[in-house]
Amino acid sequence: DVQLVESGGGLVQPGGSLRLSCAGTGIHLSSAFCVGWFRQVPGKEREGVASIRPGATTTAYASSVKGRFTISQDTAKNTVYLQMRSLKPEDTAMYYCAYAGDRVVRLWNRPSEYRYWGQGTQVTVS
Repeated sequence: DVQLVESGGGLVQPGGSLRLSCAGTGIHLSSAFCVGWFRQVPGKEREGVASIRPGATTTAYASSVKGRFTISQDTAKNTVYLQMRSLKPEDTAMYYCAYAGDRVVRLWNRPSEYRYWGQGTQVTVS
């Protein structure tokens, strides 16, 4: 079974850093299947932040976080990370990781492309 658990969220001052973790079971990071980080605030749609295809080490980022956020992996732990630096108040959101499984991902930042989701970890920048 595929299960995803996010951790690492919390309260941080503007300009600070956090590292989010997405630990999975049933995820093989040596494969080409896509893992993504999304975020959502009340009243807005869920938006893509970053994605990675662990086997191919292909990454993508939202323009709003390029140069500040880095997605990476630990294949031994079946874990994907999101290192967030220079955090801004507008980064405040619930952050989710998602796994596409064997589905073809045509647009990495569309939530409908992903089959499996974690329950989220809150990031508050103030």
